Amino acid sequence: MAENKGTHPPKKRTSRRELSEFPEVTGKIVDKVELFSDHEYYAITIRFQDKTSLHFAQEPAVFTFPRLSDWADGNETILQEYKSVRSNIQTT
Repeated sequence: MAENKGTHPPKKRTSRRELSEFPEVTGKIVDKVELFSDHEYYAITIRFQDKTSLHFAQEPAVFTFPRLSDWADGNETILQEYKSVRSNIQTT
């Protein structure tokens, strides 16, 4: 693996995991899973044999996590972390 010479900060591993549960669909039998991908719309639909469905509409976004670092000694020392910025999404 190449050595990091301070030109790019190492990746900071942060967990932004959120867990959502859908107890209403527990035990249902899946009939079909559909993935819809378009330049303006992304979605996943899980259809069940009882003619119900669970639908996930998705929005693409860019998150930026700014920080000021000192690399004077060859190692990154984080001086300041700033509020993250999320891209604006146009919805119709």
